[in-house]
Amino acid sequence: MKLFEAAILGVIQGLTEFLPISSTAHLRIIPALFGWSDPGAAFTAIIQIGTLAAVFIYFRKDIFAILGGVVRGIFQGKPLQSPEAKMGWMIAAGTIPIVVFGLIFKSEIETSLRSLYWISGALITLGLVLSLAEEKIKRRLKSGRRQKSMEEIGWKEALLIGLTQSIALIPGSSRSGVTITGGLFMNLSREAAARFSFLLSLPAVFAAGIFELYKTWHIIAASHETLNIAVATLSAGIVGYAAIAFLLNYLKSHTTSIFIVYRIAAGIGVLLFISTGRLLP
Repeated sequence: MKLFEAAILGVIQGLTEFLPISSTAHLRIIPALFGWSDPGAAFTAIIQIGTLAAVFIYFRKDIFAILGGVVRGIFQGKPLQSPEAKMGWMIAAGTIPIVVFGLIFKSEIETSLRSLYWISGALITLGLVLSLAEEKIKRRLKSGRRQKSMEEIGWKEALLIGLTQSIALIPGSSRSGVTITGGLFMNLSREAAARFSFLLSLPAVFAAGIFELYKTWHIIAASHETLNIAVATLSAGIVGYAAIAFLLNYLKSHTTSIFIVYRIAAGIGVLLFISTGRLLP
């Protein structure tokens, strides 16, 4: 991998990790379009550490409050006493499904599921599901029902959104996309769904990135790819921070329609490229 390619892939990762359009899909499709080699699932998991750092920095006050609440609750013998502690345990519980399914289907995720057929199908299908969630939100707002804020998220919302997060193991689905969709179906506001989505991603992305870095470090060191991965991770973090700020501000006054249209168009475009031989599935 050339340094230029690594930097571009890092920018793509940072931009698409938080927008509901799938970073894995873009890291698979764009290299294929330019004739670059597939960077692989391990590379994707490692440079996600950059976007993880962006979440830590952007939500540092929330994270410190949650961690502080959890620690105080444990030492006081009342682990669920404060809202911050409760949020911490809900995030932990919501992470369990993706860990379980990730271990069960690890081989498929790294191989057969990276087929462009799977990716295009996930882009289109989950784009349509997100459109259904938006329609449900519109009907609720018309009927005068109030949407839930971040502070009103309970165990039911956390566990169900955590379950939807496991769908993100399918390349092309988008972690933020499926969790935001799950949040909308649970009557969260778009901004609250996005905020919880980002916080929920922390344990899973951290664990996956560290695991892949540990597992492949000897290969990375031997192949002299350390600089490329560092550049990709740094660019992913910088662009990821900007993407978080943009999306949270955008969803305050806009729907996710632009992302729905993009997902469906991208999925159809990939299928057309495959049919013409421009891309190999």
